[in-house]
Amino acid sequence: MPKRVDHKLPKGVSLDRDFRTREPRYYFRAPGKKKVRLKETPGTVEFDKEVACARLGIPYIPAGQEEKPATPALKRQPADGSVDWLLKEYKARANTANATLMKRRSEILEQVCDYKFGKARCGDLPYADMRKRHVVEIRDAIREKPGARNDVKRAISAMFSWAVESDLASINPAAKIKLLYSGDGFHTWTVDEVRQFEAKHPAGSKARLMLHLALYTGLRLSSLAILGRQHIRNGILTIRPEKTRKSSGVTVEIPVLPELLKTIDESQTGNLTFLVTEFNKPFTVNGLGNKMRDWCDQAELFHCSTHGLRKAGATIAAENGATDEELMAIFGWTTKNQTTTYTKKARRKQMAAGAMHKLVPG
Repeated sequence: MPKRVDHKLPKGVSLDRDFRTREPRYYFRAPGKKKVRLKETPGTVEFDKEVACARLGIPYIPAGQEEKPATPALKRQPADGSVDWLLKEYKARANTANATLMKRRSEILEQVCDYKFGKARCGDLPYADMRKRHVVEIRDAIREKPGARNDVKRAISAMFSWAVESDLASINPAAKIKLLYSGDGFHTWTVDEVRQFEAKHPAGSKARLMLHLALYTGLRLSSLAILGRQHIRNGILTIRPEKTRKSSGVTVEIPVLPELLKTIDESQTGNLTFLVTEFNKPFTVNGLGNKMRDWCDQAELFHCSTHGLRKAGATIAAENGATDEELMAIFGWTTKNQTTTYTKKARRKQMAAGAMHKLVPG
């Protein structure tokens, strides 16, 4: 039984008996606020605590009903031979130099493991039973856009490729799945759009400098963010792009065009990088991308992007007669998979121009 200490009602507490049963009911009411029903027995320590809580405006929790801290769930150990187990081994043992890429792949693969074939969770199934049709089903279910679906295919293929090399698997179920394509991807700038950008952003501006650095070097955003005078010696720009640094290791070595040198000389640049923020600090990659987005929007080129300038440069070069090998040297590509896209289009355009007169009846 609770211990009684005093029968005198505290200040603010009132007694209101039930009309029919005459059962006593106690309430606490602070001036200007709603009354609070008190359920403990007056004269007990518990009643005094309940009144104190009501006076402070906080909930009263009776003794023994405090919320107990949740017991941390035990981490489930994946069954040997399951897809979960393979992912665990891949993350622990795969020698991937690019930590960011590995993190992104791991996040995708965890979603792959959580995908359910009916009631069966993919991660609980034997990875040796995974086939091409399973990969395609997962790819199309957890992603909508072609590029994102390609990321799923690449992540699964990378894990199984490692498993095959490590003698943990005999086949790679994603190896023969073709990548999906949707149109030409990023919009390729036209010459008129370049002129429109230049008309909005005059010589000497950071925007004009960014435009010409991207257009006349063909470098990606990640390289443009770190590009500075230290990369130019005797009129030659030399840089190892971040994207190829840990893969092919290709170094880009290209002459600096007079048009670009003129723009650099007209512009105020930073000490370590050509492009700097208003605080005279180098841009981050994302920061420079966002800034270019603003500059394009100011020129009412809402569909244009930095990568589109790289494509524009490749298109112009191909139409001016650049070969696959020359494009590979300029843009740091290691195969002709990328270059043939531009050279084939350029040849088709030239062939059409030279053959149009044949449509006229003789």
